[in-house]
Amino acid sequence: MAAAEQIKTLIKSFGEGDESRFFATAMQIAASEARKGHVTLAEELKKLIDKSKSSKSVVRRLPVNAAQKELNDLLELVSPEIKLKEMVLSGEIKEALEKVIHEQRHLDKLLSHNLQPRRKLLLVGPPGSGKTMTAHALAGELGLPLFVIRLDGLISRYLGESIAKLRLIFDAMVDFRAVYLFDEFDSIGSTRTQGQDVGEIKRVLNSFLLQIEKDRSNSLIIAATNLPESLDTALFRRFDDIIKYGNPTVDQIQKIYASRMSEIDLDNKLNLEELSKKSIGLSYAEVYKISEDIWKDYLLHGRDHVTEGKVNQYIMARKETY
Repeated sequence: MAAAEQIKTLIKSFGEGDESRFFATAMQIAASEARKGHVTLAEELKKLIDKSKSSKSVVRRLPVNAAQKELNDLLELVSPEIKLKEMVLSGEIKEALEKVIHEQRHLDKLLSHNLQPRRKLLLVGPPGSGKTMTAHALAGELGLPLFVIRLDGLISRYLGESIAKLRLIFDAMVDFRAVYLFDEFDSIGSTRTQGQDVGEIKRVLNSFLLQIEKDRSNSLIIAATNLPESLDTALFRRFDDIIKYGNPTVDQIQKIYASRMSEIDLDNKLNLEELSKKSIGLSYAEVYKISEDIWKDYLLHGRDHVTEGKVNQYIMARKETY
C-alpha cells in the first residue's frame, strides 16, 4: 500500500486544488507499487491517472485559505467552451498553438528531463483578431479553468497596492494550475522610458517583469495587447512565444461564413465569395457578429428575410462603425 505521507499529500493537494501535485503524488504511488512488484495495480493506477488528465480538470476552484480569499476580487473565472478546431486561424498561428497544446499534454515527460514546456505567451494584434478566444481555446483543449486579469482595473482599484496584488496572482499560479489571461496588457506594458507614464504603472511593470522571470509554476500565462509597438522591449524576452494576429483573409472570412451558414436552408444560395470580398478589412469578431445577425434573421423572420442585400447592409454597417 502507499505510504501514509503520500496518501496525506494526495488528499491535501486535492482539497487545496493543486492539480499538478495531485497527479505527481498519484504517479509516485503508482511507481512505488511497481517497485514492490505490484505490476497489475501500478498499471491500473497509471491508466486511471491518464484518463483523469485527458478529461476535465479535477478541481475547478481556487484555494480558499485566508491569504488567498481576496483573489476572487482580482481574477474573473471564465468557463471555456471552445476548442481550437472551432477557430479559423492562419496556418502559422494554428501550428504555434498546437505546439503549445502538445507540450502541455506531455508536461510530465518534459519536466522529467528538466525541460520547460511552452507556457508564457504574448498575443499581439488588432481588436477582435482572436486573442481572447485563443485563451479560451487553450483552456478548453487542456481542460483547465481560465482566469482573466484586467490590469487597468487592478491599477485603478488598488492604487498603491497593485504590486502586492500582482504578487498574489503569481502565487496563485503555483498553487492552482490554470490559464491566466492578462487582458489589455498595454495598460502596464508601455515602455519604461516614457516620461508621461504614471509612477504606479512603472512599478507594476517592473514587478511583472520580475514575477514572470522567476515564475516556475505549471500554469499558462497569456498576455494580450492591441498595441505591440508601445510595449517595453524588456517584455519580449520573458515570453516563450510571441504570436501575431491580424484581420482575416478572404478565404478565412469565407470559411467563417460557410461554417455558420451550413445549417441554414435557403432557396437562393448566398454568394459567399463576393460577400467575403466585401468583408475585407473587418476583424474576426466583426465577421462572426455578421454571421450571428444572419442566423437571427433566419430564426426569427424566416428564409425569405436572408438575402444578399440584407447581408451587404450588415457588412457596410460594421465597416462604418469599425
